[in-house]
This record gives sequence, structure tokens and C-alpha cells, in this order.
Amino acid sequence: MKGDPRRYWRRVQAITAALLLVWFVVSFVVSYFARDLDFVFFGWPFSYWMAAQGGLIVYGLIIALYAWYMNRLDRRYGVVDPPNTEEPHGS
Repeated sequence: MKGDPRRYWRRVQAITAALLLVWFVVSFVVSYFARDLDFVFFGWPFSYWMAAQGGLIVYGLIIALYAWYMNRLDRRYGVVDPPNTEEPHGS
């Protein structure tokens, strides 16, 4: 690994915490305040839209953002996966 491993780990923790916060807000806060969020969004009530479509879109974006950021961070710090030393099945 090139660079400071503690700095790498802090960045991993920061992105994980930020994305978990987004997940928590989408999963629980929006549901808790669903009746108060009474406005039309793309032709549907916002609370209905979040339950039917929005949550899934946000979850997919969380996964994509995490994968993109971690790949970028791994390249920057020279982190590589260990080689696969297992023998193939059936040998």
C-alpha cells in the first residue's frame, strides 16, 4: 500500500458513515414523516413515490457510489486484492 493506511481507513469510514446516513434517512426518516410530506412529485404524492420507487433508486445509487468511490480510493492508495490461490473445484 502506498500512502498512509490510517488515512485510507478514515476515508473508508467516512464514506461508509455518510452512505449509512443517507440510507437511514431514506428508510426511516422519510417513512416517519410520510404524512407531513404531502406534496406532488412526478405526478404522485411524495410519500407514495418514495415507498414505490424512490427508495429503490436511492439504494441503487448508494451501491454504485460506494463501488465507484472505493475503486478510486483503492487505486489512489495502491490497495490490491490478494491473488486467488484456491485450486479450481474438480481438480
